[in-house]
Amino acid sequence: MSELFASRKSMIKEVIKALHAGAHPDEVKERFKEALENIGPLEISKVEEELIEEGMPREEVRKLCDVHLAVFRESLEREKALVPIGHPIYILMEEHKIILQTATELKNVAQKIKEAKDFTSVSREMEQLRHIEEHLKDSESHYIREENVLFPYLEKHGVTQPPAIMWMEHDEIREIEKGLYKLIDEYQSMAFSDFSKQLEEAATSLANLLSSHIYKENNILYPTVLRVITESEWKNAREQFDELGYCCFTPGEAIGEKVKVAKEVKEQEGATAFETGSMTKEELEAVLNALPVDITFVDKEDTVRYFNQPKERLFPRAKAVIGRKVQQCHPQKSIHLVNQILSDFKSGRRDSAEFWINLGERKVYIRYFAVRDKAGKYLGTLEATQDITEIKKIEGEKRLLEY
Repeated sequence: MSELFASRKSMIKEVIKALHAGAHPDEVKERFKEALENIGPLEISKVEEELIEEGMPREEVRKLCDVHLAVFRESLEREKALVPIGHPIYILMEEHKIILQTATELKNVAQKIKEAKDFTSVSREMEQLRHIEEHLKDSESHYIREENVLFPYLEKHGVTQPPAIMWMEHDEIREIEKGLYKLIDEYQSMAFSDFSKQLEEAATSLANLLSSHIYKENNILYPTVLRVITESEWKNAREQFDELGYCCFTPGEAIGEKVKVAKEVKEQEGATAFETGSMTKEELEAVLNALPVDITFVDKEDTVRYFNQPKERLFPRAKAVIGRKVQQCHPQKSIHLVNQILSDFKSGRRDSAEFWINLGERKVYIRYFAVRDKAGKYLGTLEATQDITEIKKIEGEKRLLEY
């Protein structure tokens, strides 16, 4: 690291620590004006990473982001990079424009409802709310592409905290939206005054959060991404964007021409490469045995080729079954049904079949799936058997945070 860069990083740290201690942004900006003149988003991201590693809570850094932006706004504005149509960042930024427009529309509708007297006078506005709700729900695709494509690439290049902070904000956006959807669904059971008040609060909170979040992504996260991700990685990222899909409102002209590129899979020594990653034989076998499901694979010639070995199997399997015709593994009275299922799978008439039985006090779910290649050619059948007794008792929610 050059002495100049180290000096600049040290200066940014002083700025953020001063803000953290309660200094006014204008005071800090004036005090460090010269040093802040050419600060870029990558430097800010790296310093925030170091501050979190040094013990500053991530949540505190997130709260300070808006203050950071007030100080660094001028230098960040100069950092804006032009990206071509069809580039993943171009697509995300175009979606940002529409998401912000939707948030503004929501605020306007909430204001009109607030000025009305009762539900009968806002039937048009309620229709608009439903349309806005559809757009907001579909914007989930935007966040999914960031979280599953953009953020992992950043992390591969050592930039971990900015995406983590943005993900925190995604979850905050989701919570506000979840409350909004519930409000819209249950409005008929509410007093008009309560509904209009809660709608205004939700619309304002969402608009403010989206405005701040999108500014941070456009001016810190995306310029940082553009500096560290390679051209070949961008091509792969675009292909993964295509696979995950877009929002109903994503402009067609923003997507442009689809990019076709071979996926880059970093292989371990002795690993088998798959389309979505790689695993060694030992890892793959351990994963299959860790599944809470008994699975058996029968090839296109009806020969049993494989079964996994979970800790507790529902039905016994011995290695002697490997190489047998699947028909020989069933009682005579049910062979015609086995053959019918296989015939339906091979012809393409069916892709699955399911049954459930009582095994003592346990409820067992048995499913058969046709296994096909990308072209739809039949490769065999997968049997999956699962004890769903406890699953059937599940009610309500238990989230990861309750672990």
